[in-house]
Parts: sequence; structure tokens; C-alpha cells
Amino acid sequence: MPSPTIGRRAYPVPLLLVMVLAAGCATTRPGVPTGPAPTPPGVWASAEQPASTPSPAGPTAPAPTSAAPATSARADLRHVFPVRAGNVDYHPTHSGYPGTDIFADCGEPVVAVTDGKILEVSRVDRFDKRGPLGPYNGGLSVALLGDDGVRYYGSHLSEIAGGVDGGVRVRAGQKLGEVGRTGNANNVCHLHFGISPPCTGKDGWWIRRGVIWPARYLDSWRRGGNRAPATEVATWQRKHGCPKAP
Repeated sequence: MPSPTIGRRAYPVPLLLVMVLAAGCATTRPGVPTGPAPTPPGVWASAEQPASTPSPAGPTAPAPTSAAPATSARADLRHVFPVRAGNVDYHPTHSGYPGTDIFADCGEPVVAVTDGKILEVSRVDRFDKRGPLGPYNGGLSVALLGDDGVRYYGSHLSEIAGGVDGGVRVRAGQKLGEVGRTGNANNVCHLHFGISPPCTGKDGWWIRRGVIWPARYLDSWRRGGNRAPATEVATWQRKHGCPKAP
């Protein structure tokens, strides 16, 4: 039987089923564009992780940031694919809002997309399916402010690497954690990956989970290219600012 084709990518049937199960990292919020990807019928849409939650050793304070629009300060800034694995795939769209679910085996390394500073870390899985939909769905997560002024967010991790805390500088390709299925990952190993402006202190999970479509950047980085999202993120922020919860 031929593989179904979604968008411009052909996927084997098992992977397609996994994508449908994990596509629900979303809950639509007013004021944030949702893009062309509707929630598939019958799939419960969920959401992403809030600001840092306390670790067993105490809370990790987010590093101070500015709400100024993202801008590329370094033309030579390198970008790399966020999961270091041979067996990895992702869908070009996402359920309900701009983001990407990157499917790989649990335990595969999640790495820093570019040079920058860790904004916030959640080392505790506080998701409870009986609780509110949205705030804690990301499980274990890391947010990185790149030197290009862009925030890169990854969630559903199985663990966070030692020494990865708010304010710590990291380099492109440095390990931040491992692919997992914490939070509301529907028991499917994957990394939720979002790109957004650094609105720390004013935003919530509905911005951090992603505001622009990552696929074309992921396509470039996977091929060894260096396409940068700073201009698109800055354009989005000039239009929307840092919207608060409605």
C-alpha cells in the first residue's frame, strides 16, 4: 500500500497515525493566529507549558529579557536541527496554532538550536488531565533565547540536562535534554517545538508554544542550511506585541 501524502511529504501509515495522536498540543487563543492547520476531527486539542515551574531543588528563575522585537544581531549565527537523531520526522503543520511536533525515539538528544541563553526550565511534570487545559500540558520543557533575539521552545522532554538552568549560556548543538512524552503528549515520544518572540513576564503558554510556522526553518537546518526566523518573528511582534491572556 503506498504511503499517504500530507502536504508535500509522504509518510508511512504507522507514522501518520502517531502524528494524529500527538497533533493535539493546542488550544486556540483569541488574538494569536492559528495558521492553516485545523484541528483534525475527533482529536482533542491540548496546549503547551507555562512559565518555569519549580524543580526539586527549588524554582529556576527566568532570565531577564526585553520585549523588544526580535532582530538578528549576528549575521554568522549558526542554527541546527533541534533533535540529534537519525530516525526523526515532523509534520509541516500543527493542530490549531503554529508549531511542530518532531517525532523521534524517547531518549534521543534535544539540542540548542543556536547560541544563546536559557530563559526558563520546567523540571517537574505538573500536567493533570483533570486540571485546566493548557497551562501544564508541556510537561518538562526548556526555553532558549537565541542571540538572534528569538525564543526557541521545546517540551514533552523525558529529562533536562544537568546545568541547564535559567541564565546559563549554551552553544548551538549543546544538549539540553532528551525526547520524551511528559505532559499531555498522548503517550507518544516527540518534541513539541515552538518559535516566538521573548515576551517573558507578559505572555503565557499560548505565545511560548509558537507563533510562526517552524517547518521551513527545520527543513533548512536538517539539510545543513542556516535559514533564520528572526525577521519573521520581529514582523509578528510588531503586529501583535506581547498579548496577554484574554
